[in-house]
Amino acid sequence: MLKTAILLIAATAQQPDTLNDGPHVYWPSASEAIVFYLCEGDVVERRYQASDTLRFIGFCDDADQEYVTGASDPPVEPHIYERVSRVLAISDVHGEYDALIDFLKAAGVVDATLDWSWGDGHLVIDGDTFDRGDQVTECLWLFYRLEQQAQRAGGRVHFLLGNHETMVIRRDLRYVNNKYMNGVVRRTKIDYADLYGPDMEMGRWLRAKHTAVKLNDVLFVHGGIPPRLVEEGVSLAAMNELARATLDLRTYEIAFTDSIRSFYGHTDQGPYWYRGYHNAEEGRYAQATSDEVDATLAAYGARAVVVGHTGVDQVMSLYDGRVFALDIPLGELGSFQALLVENGRFYRVRGDGSREPL
Repeated sequence: MLKTAILLIAATAQQPDTLNDGPHVYWPSASEAIVFYLCEGDVVERRYQASDTLRFIGFCDDADQEYVTGASDPPVEPHIYERVSRVLAISDVHGEYDALIDFLKAAGVVDATLDWSWGDGHLVIDGDTFDRGDQVTECLWLFYRLEQQAQRAGGRVHFLLGNHETMVIRRDLRYVNNKYMNGVVRRTKIDYADLYGPDMEMGRWLRAKHTAVKLNDVLFVHGGIPPRLVEEGVSLAAMNELARATLDLRTYEIAFTDSIRSFYGHTDQGPYWYRGYHNAEEGRYAQATSDEVDATLAAYGARAVVVGHTGVDQVMSLYDGRVFALDIPLGELGSFQALLVENGRFYRVRGDGSREPL
């Protein structure tokens, strides 16, 4: 069985042009859109005029899917919400689309046709949808569409930036799946990062996203809130604005600005890479003290912070319920897990949709 799987993988690697990817939407002007795919090894494109809203039916292997995008840049939504009925948070999807939709169905977030069924609930994607897996594009469009449907139903989807989103935008492509580099990138001659550039629909969408949100009294951020940001009095609004203002800076602009370098750097000083809520690994970073966690929660008016980024055996509570960790080993567990916050209580949601209190 293993030998067969290896042979299948090898065969796929030898025929990268048969891998489909898309759609990708490029806006050369405010009223013209070019939609393109890698479809059965060929680059296929169509051009549309769209003065207000672009609607098109998929024309690769997604012919039953309608896409709806605005011609103008997406708005920046609020980063604080009160009176939220229930929240489901998942992180580190990493392009694992099939496992994602299986979990969202089991958890009741989507129905059999992958339409929103979570009512006025909120879904948080706590960073790192990009890289590693080979269905990143599918995951992004699913969240994009669910965001629209959720808002119509009185709910919300909060797609947060993680370190892998910022890496791709800033052209650090070391973890991009070879499917993309050998497929759509090679055939279109478009750099992978430019597929998410500021004139691409997904790039525009990503640049409107937050680094941290607070729903009721629970804070969500990919890596965590380093004590440095608390000591400097950096608000959630300032954190989100800094991220949006600096995503497209060149590396030399970042290298000589200490605050921005630490914000993005592979250190324990920024919200994307912070690992201080977890056991210190061979002295590489300092573990947060209980007092530091309390100071963080007090600074942002929260009773708990929910993070991904650092792997845990399953969704779990840390610091006596003041920190919750989401980045689980999908390969070992066989399914995603998520954190449910409902009626002031926290639950682990397993791959079959069952829940248990935390």
